[in-house]
Amino acid sequence: MNLKEFVSESIIEITDGIIDAQSRISSKDAQVAPEIETLFTKSQTGGSNLALGWDKNGNLVHTLEFDVAVTASEGAETKGGIGVVAGVFALGSQGKSESNNQSISRLKFRIPISFPRHGK
Repeated sequence: MNLKEFVSESIIEITDGIIDAQSRISSKDAQVAPEIETLFTKSQTGGSNLALGWDKNGNLVHTLEFDVAVTASEGAETKGGIGVVAGVFALGSQGKSESNNQSISRLKFRIPISFPRHGK
């Protein structure tokens, strides 16, 4: 898989995950990727990323950070030996030969979320 395909497929999978999470949350008070009513400035959050702002329901909008390692393997495996196929002996070499290429990529992203408040 080339870089273009990797980036494209990663974005599609993340987006599908957000859509799935949005449809599975039953509380209207909690939202994945909510509309932000008021965006905090750095001075309001103390220069940290504790919260992004307030959503339309008055809930704090936080971010969930994901750091995912993705492993891609491509390989071919050949195996030889002696076996019986439909009553006929099949001869071959014993042992195993394996060719494998592996690459590891990391994805790091954040998704905004507002959680339900206690008592709602």
